[in-house]
Amino acid sequence: MLKDEAHKTVATIATVAVLTVALAATVRAADDAAGNPVQAQIDLGKSTYASKCSHCHGPNMMNSGTITPDLRAFPDDKTRFITTVKNGKNNKMPPWGDILSDDEIGDLWVFISSRRKP
Repeated sequence: MLKDEAHKTVATIATVAVLTVALAATVRAADDAAGNPVQAQIDLGKSTYASKCSHCHGPNMMNSGTITPDLRAFPDDKTRFITTVKNGKNNKMPPWGDILSDDEIGDLWVFISSRRKP
């Protein structure tokens, strides 16, 4: 009987420990998003870039194998960036306005801006 109670106690402690770690991770993630919304946008933009842009613009925002511009040197012009992404450019870049939401394009801008080289 004492052995069963010890096993139940250990199982209860283990469950509480797992739930505490999970709760702490959830709170930390919420704090990061609320406390640093720019970092959340950078992370979302990075994900969108990886899935939608990197095949032409390169994984590091430059692709020496094509004529795409080095996005790390893209001018500090958000309006131009958004217009180019939405509408495309000179039959070289397709329009993404029907594929990406305004939020996704905004997140891309924040990510690319965060990687701008001086």
